[in-house]
Amino acid sequence: MTDLNQLVFSFSKEEQQQFINYLSKKNKRKDTKNIELFKLLQQTDDSKIICNTLYKKQNKAAYHALRKRLYQSVIDFIANKNLDEENSIDMQLIKLLIVARACLSKKQYKTAYHLLDKATIIAEDHALFSILNEIYHTKIQYSYTYSKVDLDSLISAFKTNQKNTYLEGQLNMVYAKIRQQLNAYAYNGEIFDFEKLIDKTLKDHDITLENAVTFKALYQIMSIVSLSAFVTNDYYKIESFLLKTYDKIKHHKNKIKQPYYHIQVLYMIANTLFRNKKLEAASQFLLKMKNQLTDHKKKYYNTFILKHNLLKSLIFNFANQQDDAIILLEKSTKIKHDDIESSLDIHLSLAMFYIQNQNLKASKKITSKFYHTDSYYESKAGKDWIIKKNLLDIILNIELGNINLVESRILSFKRNYSTYLKQISQQRVLTFLKLVETYYKQPESVSTKNFKETVEQSFKWIEPEREDIFVMSFYAWLKSKMEKQDLYTTTLNLVELAKPVN
Repeated sequence: MTDLNQLVFSFSKEEQQQFINYLSKKNKRKDTKNIELFKLLQQTDDSKIICNTLYKKQNKAAYHALRKRLYQSVIDFIANKNLDEENSIDMQLIKLLIVARACLSKKQYKTAYHLLDKATIIAEDHALFSILNEIYHTKIQYSYTYSKVDLDSLISAFKTNQKNTYLEGQLNMVYAKIRQQLNAYAYNGEIFDFEKLIDKTLKDHDITLENAVTFKALYQIMSIVSLSAFVTNDYYKIESFLLKTYDKIKHHKNKIKQPYYHIQVLYMIANTLFRNKKLEAASQFLLKMKNQLTDHKKKYYNTFILKHNLLKSLIFNFANQQDDAIILLEKSTKIKHDDIESSLDIHLSLAMFYIQNQNLKASKKITSKFYHTDSYYESKAGKDWIIKKNLLDIILNIELGNINLVESRILSFKRNYSTYLKQISQQRVLTFLKLVETYYKQPESVSTKNFKETVEQSFKWIEPEREDIFVMSFYAWLKSKMEKQDLYTTTLNLVELAKPVN
């Protein structure tokens, strides 16, 4: 697939229409074929068919020239769209810096330094060290023009910012190296000790937790450590690290308070506690997150409200407050938001809640809206989301009695994800699927002693408190069939038994 085909393929239906409108406004001639080509590329990537449709013959020169122009239009459209959606803080700072420099060139020094001071406060608050570097450069360069400038203090602040910039760069390299190793692990089947890799990589770059005096640095370190939990579905082993690290920076005398990254950190901890079935502790950190959202003139409220609502509803659901969970998510589905990943998670979670609630019609209504390809959803929400979506779809179709669909979905799932699941040591998903096949082919057999023994012998069981809550939810469905019990009750019982004893 060419670059143009991939870009066209990645457009949502809304983006497709936006792009067609963009081309219509741009086109000066009525015989321009770019819109027609764009629509054809959504249907096929066969150049001969497209060429014949456009020109009634194989006019390769004209076709390739048209493709080249359309490719440039696609690039311009995506660039303009993302500039419109770009972080407003970054853009605001760049504008302030440009205007300040213009004022300096016109010898309007007081106005210039007023703008630069304003930019400094914003950049420091958000730990935007690279832009802050440019601001300090400008302030120092023209300090002789404005008598109110304290040059020594300015130079000291500049040097501190340089250290923060260096640390940020080092953390970025550490993150890149670990992700590269993770990629090798996931796609080439390589096995390595994740914790040792983190320790070695941090040591190679002379980074310690004591270096992390900003919430952004803490967020980067926490993100790195959380990768291990994402790969292994073992959130239990990182919980203590996250809590201790947060406590260290929270009490660090030189810490830089950054609401944006503080919110991210609180969400990460709350999510980890939830995955470990510590629902009350998760709620406490979620409340801290909500307080941060409502503070600072609600500056970050819209940015993170979907993430907050999703996690709050999950805590409700597994704390036997499913009605509250469903109400919250139903409201959240109506919020228009750029956070596509959280929006997809909300819809998938709501579909799961409906299945647990025996409202299969409502669940089917949601899943029927997942009409994009798996590759589209992978780009928006990751492969883990696709696997959950496909497993939930299989379970839903079994519940609805769509047996013919079940068979084809299971075959498709195995074909597309067996290799990947084996590479990341998650063969138990395939084992689970095999047991699901047994149920839908021979439903009466799952309540027998032989089947229960098969289940016991099929999995490499870990301590309940270490087991991921989402993994438990899928197993709960099978267990409810084995014991002929209500699904939601079975799920809650499993979670309750798995809660760690304090």
